[in-house]
This record gives sequence, C-alpha cells and structure tokens, in this order.
Amino acid sequence: MDTMNDIRPIIWNEENKELILIDQRKLPAKLEYFTCKTYKDVALAIKDMVVRGAPAIGVSAAYGMALAELENSSTDFIKKAYDELKLTRPTAVNLFWALDKCMDSHKNGISLLDEAKRIHEEDVELCKKIGKLGQTLFEDGDVILTHCNAGALATSAYGTALSVIRFARYAGKNISVISDETRPRLQGAKLTCFELNYENIPVTAISDNTAGFLMKQGKVDKIIVGADRILADYHVFNKIGTYSLAILAKYHNIPFYVAAPYSTFDFENSVGNIEIEQRSDEEVTHIDGVRIVAEGVPVINYAFDCTPPELITAIITEDKIIYPNK
Repeated sequence: MDTMNDIRPIIWNEENKELILIDQRKLPAKLEYFTCKTYKDVALAIKDMVVRGAPAIGVSAAYGMALAELENSSTDFIKKAYDELKLTRPTAVNLFWALDKCMDSHKNGISLLDEAKRIHEEDVELCKKIGKLGQTLFEDGDVILTHCNAGALATSAYGTALSVIRFARYAGKNISVISDETRPRLQGAKLTCFELNYENIPVTAISDNTAGFLMKQGKVDKIIVGADRILADYHVFNKIGTYSLAILAKYHNIPFYVAAPYSTFDFENSVGNIEIEQRSDEEVTHIDGVRIVAEGVPVINYAFDCTPPELITAIITEDKIIYPNK
C-alpha cells in the first residue's frame, strides 16, 4: 500500500546543498516543490506557508541555519540568520526550539548541517513513537474528527495526530476520519484529506461549523488534534477553531486528545506572554483570489487559539500519555 512516507515533505539535497520542500500552497491540485538555496529562501517558505506545521517549521528552520553556515560561517552572519528566521512565525514553539539548538551547536563548534540532519531524523522517530503510543487510545470502529493538518505534511513523516490514526490502521483497527475544512487556509480540506485519501484511509470532509451537529447526532467518537505550543500547565495553542471543538467535545462527552512531541512544550512562558499570530486580511476576504467580503469591512484573522487543560482529555507525546486533569 502506498503511504505518505513515499512523499517526503522535507528533503535535503546533499549534492547541491539545498533544501527541497513540498509547496503546500499548491496542494491538492499540484504536487510541486520549492527549493531553498539560502536561509532567506527558508524564511520566505516558512512565512508564506510553503511549509507549515510546528515540527516541519522547526526542521526547516534548522536547515535554514545550516544554509547560512554554508554561505558564511562567521558568528555575526549566523546570528543574523537566527534573528531573521525567528521572526517568520511567532506562535509555533518548535521554530524557536530548533533555532536555539542550532545556535548552541554553533557555539560548540558543531556543524549546523549535522545538527539539522539530527533534528530531521529525530522528528521521524518521534512521530512514530507518538503514533504507536497514541493508537492504544482508539478502538476498532471509531470515527475520529480532526482539525487542520497534523500529518506527514506538518512533520518529517507520519505526523502527530495523523500518526496516531495511521498506527491505529496499521494495527488493524477499522477507523475512519472526519476532517474539518479549517478556514481560512483550508488545511484540513486541502492537506489532511489529501494525505488520508492517498493512503486509502476513509476520510470525510466537513465545513468547520458542521462538527457540533455531528457530535449531537453521535457520529463522532473521538477528537484528535496537533499542537503548535503546549505550556507547562497544559494550555494548548493550536490552529484557530481548536478551542471551539474542545468546548463542543466537553459538552457532548467526547474524548479530546492532543498529539505533540516534547519539542512543542514551552516550560518558560505563561498564557499571557504568548503572541498569537494574526495573518493577512486577504486570507479571509478572498478565496482563490476572488473577493468574498465587501471592500472596507475590517477583518480579525487569528492563526491560533488557546485551549485550557480542563477541556483536554489527554496529551500524547513520544514518551507518555499525559492526563492534565488527573
């Protein structure tokens, strides 16, 4: 059976010393690649969401640092690359985690390319472990709702939330998936549905505002999402709409799971310190270049929201399953 591991979202071309990324802006209509020859190319790819998903952003940023070192290994230049890459997206903590790892390696005389490759390989193994551990929470016949894309395209392989779904299927469990479209960028419709359909895992797309009604009808057994940042007190920052789903799940007594590696945890900050990214008005006012909102109407376009721990059944990491309310 074909799997998404045949499609590699992040590729290091050793011969040409360049980073090759699936251009996720083009999916599902076209499978095209975006080549990064400098750290500035990587910064553009992260900012414009050629690559997205917290783990994938972290891995790509590490390769951006490696490209900077290949261009100019002076500490001043490396620091410049670090500062520019750090400004690309403000909420996903894996970005800062990977950049800090690279700065530590540079200070210790370790090749940044070697460090980037290590982070890349580690991410694949972490996703496998999350999937194998998390699938124990799912039962044969479950219908699982997910939001945004926390799959192979958001990581180096397998994904986080979708890794759990994949490994449940690998274990022989007959499960199916409902995917929120995830306005405004439609990562659920464009990416999650693409991945699961490619792998012959049954998936049904819904508009975001359909989820609650399906829960009321008893058509959702469990919910699983990824995360872009998890605080020490288990507040979870994830794609906008996650908080709404968690409230609906609580009301309908449906287990609500979060899947993420420890690199997504932020043990230093509190809720009030986190900057939630606001993206361009055009993501809301236009669809495929066509305006759908009247000229002059103001827009609020938060990329993420925050879900408190009391709404979360469990957090699945590569090491253990955490129950925030026990």
